[in-house]
Amino acid sequence: MFLELRRPVAVAVIALSAVAVVPAGAAQAASPAAASPAVTRAGLDPALVAGRGASVAFLEQEAERAKTTGTVIGPDRTAYTLPAEASGRSAVRLTPGQYVEFTLPKAANAITVRYSIPDSATGGGLTAPLAVQAGPARRTMTLTSQYSYLYNQYPFTNDPNADLLHPDWWITECACVPAATTPAPVISKPFRPSHFYDEQRLLLGRTVAAGEKVRLTASSAVPWTVIDLLDSEQVGLPYVNLRAANVLAFGADPTGRRDAAPAFDKAIAFARKAKLKVYVPPGTFQVNRHIVVDDVTIEGAGNWYTVIKGREVALSTPAPDGSVHTGVGFYGKYAEDGGSRNVHLSGFTIQGDVRERIDKDQVNGVGGAMSDSTIKGLYIRHTKVGLWFDGPMSNVRVENSIVVDQIADALNFHTGVTGSVVRNNFVRNSGDDGLAMWAEKTTNAGNTFDRNTVQTPVLANGIAIYGGTDNTVSNNLIADPIREGSAIHAGSRFGAEPFAGTLKITDNTTVRAGTYELNWNIGLGAIWIFALDRSIDADIRVTGDHYLDNTYNAIMMVSDWPVKDLYSIPNVHFKDVKIDGTGTSVLSARVAGGAGFENVDARNVGAVPVNNCGSFGFTPAGSEFTVTDRGGNDGWLTPWLLPNTITCDDRPPVVAPPAPAPW
Repeated sequence: MFLELRRPVAVAVIALSAVAVVPAGAAQAASPAAASPAVTRAGLDPALVAGRGASVAFLEQEAERAKTTGTVIGPDRTAYTLPAEASGRSAVRLTPGQYVEFTLPKAANAITVRYSIPDSATGGGLTAPLAVQAGPARRTMTLTSQYSYLYNQYPFTNDPNADLLHPDWWITECACVPAATTPAPVISKPFRPSHFYDEQRLLLGRTVAAGEKVRLTASSAVPWTVIDLLDSEQVGLPYVNLRAANVLAFGADPTGRRDAAPAFDKAIAFARKAKLKVYVPPGTFQVNRHIVVDDVTIEGAGNWYTVIKGREVALSTPAPDGSVHTGVGFYGKYAEDGGSRNVHLSGFTIQGDVRERIDKDQVNGVGGAMSDSTIKGLYIRHTKVGLWFDGPMSNVRVENSIVVDQIADALNFHTGVTGSVVRNNFVRNSGDDGLAMWAEKTTNAGNTFDRNTVQTPVLANGIAIYGGTDNTVSNNLIADPIREGSAIHAGSRFGAEPFAGTLKITDNTTVRAGTYELNWNIGLGAIWIFALDRSIDADIRVTGDHYLDNTYNAIMMVSDWPVKDLYSIPNVHFKDVKIDGTGTSVLSARVAGGAGFENVDARNVGAVPVNNCGSFGFTPAGSEFTVTDRGGNDGWLTPWLLPNTITCDDRPPVVAPPAPAPW
């Protein structure tokens, strides 16, 4: 969700304290001298998340479980640190000449490395080689921090030496408004560094057998290299379509040296007249603007082989939509121009060049309005938002795609998107919400986010629903949200249309969620429901979810302090939910209303199971929030908490839970 509409919030806060920031490179422990192949999903034993999240072609191995001569950093969940943004909240720090070595669990001919290297002293990034020894094959991977490192307050800056962008905003670090404070507080620089990681893919040129080693050795070009994880996979042969309109026939340059955008336009126009598909063969194609698509199918040879890559280009005058840049992207016609239909995109990479966040810029990988359309098998990186749809539009399916390293959201259904599905996609390192539905001005309805994996959203939420009617969030795996959001969020915010009908949140697993909310200076829940613009009185049904290793609360229901006596959340139902580990409570209620609980089991609870503040009226009759026991609850919901005992502790001590285990 774009932060353009975020506003500072206030909640009654008891015993405020400044954020403790651990230096980003601080070492926490040493890695084992050797390790057998340890395959994880979201940093966990795959058995703990079985049936949840995307089915992907690659196998994940965490660096902290591999053999290394470097140093393990983490685990740590403190914002603005390297371990906190790592998958599983740990990584390996290498100095020049040190290595981390993985043992391949299956044969592979391709790898993806998630890493971080330092920023330059003035911002803008550095580049450095990484030596790759994969069995007998030796390759070099080029790392860069040009697309990493954001600093300061929204809308952020690339300059690590910048003064506060908004000195008139209240900040947690001094619990003050700096511009209105005498003496002026000293604010350390760089202020709030984040978005440390990036990833690179590499075809090895041969198949490396299971059991062979992949060793990554840091160079002397930078003082340190942090390796988070390795994904390995066996990539098949390129897809070929000989009966399509091949972009090479229209002048496209597969070396990436010449602009291929005119050739794409010609191929699309010809294919529409001839009722053919467009085929983009293996190669790198330079495209520095939007390719407008309508009633056309565009197929690549596979996203490892066909790369459509562009520079971000400054516009001489702002576009009608306010954009001051353009860049590579496939766009349907905008809804006000009639929208596009019957668009089918598959089998290629979209690689942008976005290094700063300018919310008005339309520099997204896929955009516009596309009804009756499909997006399958894409790999999208370094754009502002991977897929940003401006409706009204209907019946779009986004499937089997990978969206990584975004400045803002990975995907957003914005305004009047109906009857659409996002299924079996993998998202990592989004700069804002991973997957979002935002019902601004016109409601979203009948949409489903199903079987997706969302990992390490740097800011905001893994999956967020802002208003809408009869939408579903099901079978997803969400791990490691970093700050000012959490894994699953439903919010009446950002001018969204009301929630109506039934919001179904079913059979999802969250891991290491429940983050720190910077403005409120409190911890959120792995799932949090927020009444800001209006009450949320739709039927919200949370069924079959698993909330594992929650940093703070598992469940939070909240309203903002200025509207706490106006809005409520009265109609939420939790059933067949398992909660394994909370740093604080199972439920934190900071709003009027109520929720029912049936067969909700919890263990390893760090604080009072129900932290019930209601709307802070502290009435003799109890809290304004009612907890209803519908039976079968185990490990947390004792009679003395029912129905509305006031147990309000605004900032309870955090007790780190043990690692999740089979139930």
